[in-house]
Amino acid sequence: MADPTPVIDDLCAEGDGLDALVAELSPERWALATPAPGWTVAHQIAHLAWTDRSSVLAVTDQDAFAREVENALTSPGDFVDNGAEEGAGKPPADLLAEWRAGRATLADALRAAPDGARFPWYGPPMSSASMATARLMETWAHGLDVADALGVPRIAPTDRLRHITRLGIRTRDFAFAVHGLTPPFEEFRVELAGPTGQLWAYGPEDATDRVTGPALDFCLLVTQRANRADLALRTEGSDAESWLDIAQAFAGPPGTGRAPKGAAP
Repeated sequence: MADPTPVIDDLCAEGDGLDALVAELSPERWALATPAPGWTVAHQIAHLAWTDRSSVLAVTDQDAFAREVENALTSPGDFVDNGAEEGAGKPPADLLAEWRAGRATLADALRAAPDGARFPWYGPPMSSASMATARLMETWAHGLDVADALGVPRIAPTDRLRHITRLGIRTRDFAFAVHGLTPPFEEFRVELAGPTGQLWAYGPEDATDRVTGPALDFCLLVTQRANRADLALRTEGSDAESWLDIAQAFAGPPGTGRAPKGAAP
């Protein structure tokens, strides 16, 4: 079983990077609109805090988490937005403190989890490494929305993106299934240029269907933070072509994605 420590460390670093963007914001800037319709900066952080709290329950109190899932099933289209809305209504200082405490508690819980443990989730059960990867992916993606709202440069890409590329590839079949499509039987070859120029390669070298391009662009695609038309990703094969139109690394129903740059609002 792979040691989850490196991805947990990277999750903490990703959270610290986003924390630095919001730590000194005025209340007015917490209320700025982000690219996600109806969500402010406060909604973005509240969503992360809510999901961290759910993750802690999944790791430490599975009965309590089961009750959370039951509650979610009563309003499957609203429970995520409701959690963000509730948190966004709190004073920014309280929300920030809650998010920080939840991040720390989750990291500690994942580090203390027994080797080989698997935890319930809203989708398939997850290992410590998988849960940390999913949390890193969300922290990175929502951090992009916060940076856009604040009008500051996106945090420079790091090798932490490798966790997101792996997650994006592992969720290929999920993306097809959530759209009511039969996943391809064969693996794809995915070759991505990492932030410092290294090649990240996945899948058989002789695969018929292939995806190539920058790792950053692939991560933007699978988190649906950019439109495919604005990304330098290339495909070979019809199945790979179809995948890039529907790829998503996050759980839940199909995402709506983002409009191409320059598109009318």
